[in-house]
Amino acid sequence: MLPPPASPSAGEAIHLDADVYYPTGEGSFPVLLMRQPYGRAIASTVVYAHPSWYASHGYIVVIQDVRGRGTSGGEFDLFRHEADDGYATVQWAANLPQSNGKVGMYGFSYQGMTQLYAAAKQPSALRAIAPAMVGYDLYADWAYENGALPLQIGLGWALQLAAETARLNQDAVAYQALRQAAHALPLGDADPARPRVLQTYAPGSFFHQWLDRPQPDRYWQALRPDLAEVNLPMLHIGGWYDPYLRGNLRLYQQMVSQGSTPQELWIGPWGHLPWSRRVGAVDFGPEADSPIDRLQIRWFDQFLKDSFSETGAKSPIQLFVMGVNQWQGRDRWPTHPCQSFYLSSSGLAGMRSDDGVLSPPLFQLQKQPASPTEDVIVHDPWRPVPSLGGHCGLPSGPFDRGAIDSRSDVLTYTTAPLTEGLTLVGTAIAVLYCQADAPSFDLSVVLSEVHSDGRVINLTQGQCRVDNAEAANPGPQKVTLPLQPTACTLAPGHRLRLSVAASCFPAYAVNSGTGARPGNCAQIDHQIVTVTLAHGPVYPSCVKLPLEAE
Repeated sequence: MLPPPASPSAGEAIHLDADVYYPTGEGSFPVLLMRQPYGRAIASTVVYAHPSWYASHGYIVVIQDVRGRGTSGGEFDLFRHEADDGYATVQWAANLPQSNGKVGMYGFSYQGMTQLYAAAKQPSALRAIAPAMVGYDLYADWAYENGALPLQIGLGWALQLAAETARLNQDAVAYQALRQAAHALPLGDADPARPRVLQTYAPGSFFHQWLDRPQPDRYWQALRPDLAEVNLPMLHIGGWYDPYLRGNLRLYQQMVSQGSTPQELWIGPWGHLPWSRRVGAVDFGPEADSPIDRLQIRWFDQFLKDSFSETGAKSPIQLFVMGVNQWQGRDRWPTHPCQSFYLSSSGLAGMRSDDGVLSPPLFQLQKQPASPTEDVIVHDPWRPVPSLGGHCGLPSGPFDRGAIDSRSDVLTYTTAPLTEGLTLVGTAIAVLYCQADAPSFDLSVVLSEVHSDGRVINLTQGQCRVDNAEAANPGPQKVTLPLQPTACTLAPGHRLRLSVAASCFPAYAVNSGTGARPGNCAQIDHQIVTVTLAHGPVYPSCVKLPLEAE
């Protein structure tokens, strides 16, 4: 039994427990480290091979419970101690028996963030990392999305961590209540963002702190890993339907702009988990089965064993292009100009599927009526537009949203059947001119592919909160909303559709229409909100598409 590493905390040593897997044979071996808060026996096997598989490839593998989780000592405080504890653990791992002194780190989600916190401390033994699905900026990439609150994933995670705390404290009553709530979110509570069960059994939950800090203040700045001086090889792993993809891209682009040593970016068609060929209602084929385990062995062999393989990726960016269902290489993240597709209708885009039109760039705006036209959404909090898949819904991924698009409170704008294939790679941006009869409202925008058999499969979406729109602007206000990055090819004969709504529940918290933030307004006080979307020559509402030349 190896002694656990100790991390200093207020003058006392905090013991951090880990399982260590050794390869067979003698000699020195590099170390792969994962630090996670879910019980080290799990070892993220929901997406990775078991640690014994990595050990069989010539690595000492360390799976550690972070502070206050599993059997590690101390008190768990979300992300607060991961920098110091990570530094201490890396140095300890480098000195394990039979270690060659070189350490790499891997893991996704929280386990990805622990890599960044450790890297920020620049331990000398840390030679390469593989952060997957990380919300690098905890405010903008994790807790909030364009000011809107991702409720389903945020609250579900808060309940899960609170239940684990109750389990460690052997509080059976609290554990059962929290576990039940995590598996069936208490969305009928007076305020779904602050359910009674979380306030009762976990009053100190981080989620309450997140609700109380809806703006990017010092609280959030203190939690962001400082990687400004870090020069470390990183293998970045993301998914088109993962809620933290924008964090992966933010991290990758920062490292490249800093001139950091080799950076690779792989983005599959996956949600947060699992990483397999079947995502949502779509089978993306055998190439979508996760290549990540073998990829990580190649990556760490290069930097921890000095045995670079020529069979690796020829381009630093590897994107799974949906539709053609294959991995394709790019030398850099796409920066080609977007082309605008304009919205138009006779005012019945929420009533008739053939009324709302999405017109390609060659369409001449002056052919539209001289006066602007508009469509109206009446958001009823009693029956908010439901979420289905996407990157923030559970389950995530692509689904047939045809029934949702048939609602009168969802505006749809659809192109004519495509005469040739169309490929999107990058970030689509919706530019909408809106006004509402409330001090605050949300916009939910979904870009879908309408198949020839009538299925409407969501490709990408975005959500934002718009505050004080009517008070600040007497007329329609320009709202610019970046959607989730994507890579997809639409087949000839298919159509592209933009859907616009004022809610997407429970993936995102319902905007009360009062100006209050989620967690600060009971459902009894939620208001009906009327949102007007203008389009035409005066108010050129459009979606800017990152089209790639064939």
